Amino acid sequence: MDRLSVDHLTGIKELTKNDIEIIFKTADAFKEVINRPIKKVPSLRDITIANLFFENSTRTRLSFELAEKRLSADVVNFSAASSSVKKGETLIDTVNNILSMKVDMVVMRHASPGAAKFLAERIDAKVINAGDGTHEHPTQALLDAFSIRERLGKVEGKKVVIVGDILHSRVALSNIYCLQKLGAEVMVCGPTTLIPKYIHELGVKVEHDLAKALEWCDVANMLRIQLERQDIKYFPSIREYAMQYGLTKEILDNLSKKIVVMHPGPINRGVEITSEVADSDQAIILNQVENGVAVRMAVIYLLASKINRD
Repeated sequence: MDRLSVDHLTGIKELTKNDIEIIFKTADAFKEVINRPIKKVPSLRDITIANLFFENSTRTRLSFELAEKRLSADVVNFSAASSSVKKGETLIDTVNNILSMKVDMVVMRHASPGAAKFLAERIDAKVINAGDGTHEHPTQALLDAFSIRERLGKVEGKKVVIVGDILHSRVALSNIYCLQKLGAEVMVCGPTTLIPKYIHELGVKVEHDLAKALEWCDVANMLRIQLERQDIKYFPSIREYAMQYGLTKEILDNLSKKIVVMHPGPINRGVEITSEVADSDQAIILNQVENGVAVRMAVIYLLASKINRD
């Protein structure tokens, strides 16, 4: 079996191109599994996985949980979003309590950037980052790139624009790393206030005009406006944002070519994209959701193969 070069998935930055290709090859096999009448495989029957969500998340948590159960792992869910646990020492205390229950792997979402790496350096279990603050969300980037590969045949040489709230988006950062490693060209598009100052250092193009960005790209990934992460106003109003950066069927139909539309979810219909676009044949949003389970199964399976059973 091909082995990953890493022991944890804390970010795309740590992965090699070969690692990503191994994950995709494994996900191809699991995609076939989850489309069978019996969707489970006994691969991880003796593995226990704890899902630690220090921030609310329905979609990512459900996707991970489904992936774990499809692999026949034992699953422990810990939701700390509403508890007093926040960061620092209490994070270690919580994890040590869970590890004393003999957990082999931890899937964690946390509000602090670097929390997953902090954890991976201090505990024996394998760690998968399910999103750390505004830093990274590696499995989302993997499933996005996997979905592009599925629809367009390959990622290399494709032009991908990421539109919207780049500043607060861990999805954007992980996507940039992942797409570049696979040989795609990346552009970001949004209001000046939502584009980070350092973005040029990542080797991406910047465009503020949505029509120009869409005319350039093969794939448009429309990010959700993250109002919960915005402590100040970055644009006058949601309505004004939608008028300038919302994707409508009319805009799509006026382009000189057909592009692929993606969205990491949950969608604010009528803001980033209209319902007409979300439900059109150019959108691969539901494919992304299905691929998320296969890709997460692949990551869990590949990391589980590195667990020491001495």
